[in-house]
Amino acid sequence: MPSQKQLDDWFYKRKTHKQSLSAALLFPALISGNRGALSSAITLVESQVSEDRKEANKLIKSCSDLNKKAWRIGITGVPGVGKSTFIDAFGKIILEKGLKLAVLAIDPSSNVSGGSILGDKTRMPWLSQQENVFIRPSATRNNLGGVALNTREAILLCEAAGFDIIFIETVGVGQSETVVHSMVDFFLLLMLSGAGDELQGIKRGIMEMADLLVITKADGDNLQNAKNARSQYANALHLFPSKPSTWTTQALISSSVSGVGLHEVLEATENYFNKIVLSAWLDENRRLQEITLLKECLSNLLKQDFFGNNKWKNKFLIAEQKVANGKLSAFIAAEQLFKEFNLRKI
Repeated sequence: MPSQKQLDDWFYKRKTHKQSLSAALLFPALISGNRGALSSAITLVESQVSEDRKEANKLIKSCSDLNKKAWRIGITGVPGVGKSTFIDAFGKIILEKGLKLAVLAIDPSSNVSGGSILGDKTRMPWLSQQENVFIRPSATRNNLGGVALNTREAILLCEAAGFDIIFIETVGVGQSETVVHSMVDFFLLLMLSGAGDELQGIKRGIMEMADLLVITKADGDNLQNAKNARSQYANALHLFPSKPSTWTTQALISSSVSGVGLHEVLEATENYFNKIVLSAWLDENRRLQEITLLKECLSNLLKQDFFGNNKWKNKFLIAEQKVANGKLSAFIAAEQLFKEFNLRKI
């Protein structure tokens, strides 16, 4: 059994830690570039506790007022394409430019326990040791598309902390690509070659979203396969409608082992951002994304209002049982719950 002194020390540390998660204390440390403060700030915005959410909102407001704009880059691809290995190698090219890089890696969570692998620091061994790099794995918690609920807030925090480029790495499954696309400026799609019919293994919608398509593992015996795949994808990209940014998507090859193509990937990325800054698409796109975020936040608040109340949660469970037993249509059950919930304050 722990002694009373041990318990007192534990409670004191917990109290001190909670106090350190206040917006007033975190903000000045955050904008000074303190990575410990950035980690604590992200922990704060991820919290489900109502008091923490109040402090998180204050912190997000202060960070938004700074109006800092890092390059927000989404990176996606099927499992096994080498996303983390690519980021580790590509990040080295970025750091050579004297830039600061943050990586927000979205990890798959268990549907049963909510647990997460959270292994990105081991999959990015070189980057994780660099002073100007911040890597934050974040569990999806079964949120839509496998994307962490508070990723957008984490992006603002990283910008406030002075990072120049922010990568958002997706799990590469389900609807996560669509959700990540709605929060980034540039969408990078990684593809494999030599895996059968090159154009059958990817959804057209994801290719249409991509601002740059990169065939990975272009080395050794696979180099020619990668070049062939690049040609096929380049031809397919010409068939897609033009983008609102008026940018023409390219297909490139790269190798995280030999470094082949990585400088070309960075050059294409720089050309893209130069173009959208000059055309004002960067600001317009972010304005549209904020409108999307408004709708998502409102939807989440309505869900929390309903399922956060035990009375309505129980009513839902009763309705759920009736629907499962075939005693009530799902459409009728939803309509009845909505009407009753909507009239609760009248």
